[in-house]
Amino acid sequence: MTIASYFSSSAKVWDAIEWVYGIEEAGYAGWEVVADGNYRLDNPENFRKISDVLASTKLKATVHAPYGDLNLATLNDPIYRESIRQIVSCIERAADLTDRVTFHPGYMSPVGKLVPQKIWGLQKAALKEIGKVAHDHGVLACLENMISVKEFLCRDAGELVGMTEGIEGIGMTFDFGHANTMGKVAEFLPIVGKANHIHIHDNHGERDEHLALGDGTIDWKAVGAEVRKKYHGVVVIEGRSVPEAKKSIQVYRSWFL
Repeated sequence: MTIASYFSSSAKVWDAIEWVYGIEEAGYAGWEVVADGNYRLDNPENFRKISDVLASTKLKATVHAPYGDLNLATLNDPIYRESIRQIVSCIERAADLTDRVTFHPGYMSPVGKLVPQKIWGLQKAALKEIGKVAHDHGVLACLENMISVKEFLCRDAGELVGMTEGIEGIGMTFDFGHANTMGKVAEFLPIVGKANHIHIHDNHGERDEHLALGDGTIDWKAVGAEVRKKYHGVVVIEGRSVPEAKKSIQVYRSWFL
């Protein structure tokens, strides 16, 4: 199957945009824009710069919606509404750049832990609202599995599938770095064909280190074999720098192509 490799770096959201040219030089087909810091799409000047870079290269784009201080499962209604608004706003603007936007699920606050079913209901309602906007704009909004912080929703494959199934405009981003912090890489591999988007980066299984591929404990030979057989779409390599991007793409080419 055809798999395109893109690069993304949440570590560079406050950097000047010139670093992005190094992605193309490193051999990537695209850039996943982390829509935060200097890259928030609701800032017209940011959007212009991003559009100019894409127009001056052969890079295609996907988008990662903002997530800092947002919670799609909070009982605090003003924060809940604002969290949905920011994701929706990002999707509306991202539609001019891409048909894929990744976003994070919510998490349980100390108060939320007292009423877990209500929290799951709030998350589901948020997805339906986000999904409608995504569908209307020709975008698939992909919910991402999370790291081993117990307050997060959708940390394993069953939760992610169950939360997103049957909602128009909503898909799934499988993040194998996140899955490794949960010890659940093997749980995602049999259903990797259901993924609508994939993120890869490495770690040692304890925290979300976002290391270059091969610098942690993930068996990329096994992951690459399953992705190659079952998945058709974009694989985003997440890293902290262009030198890491160059290192990761060599490992990627060894096992995913």
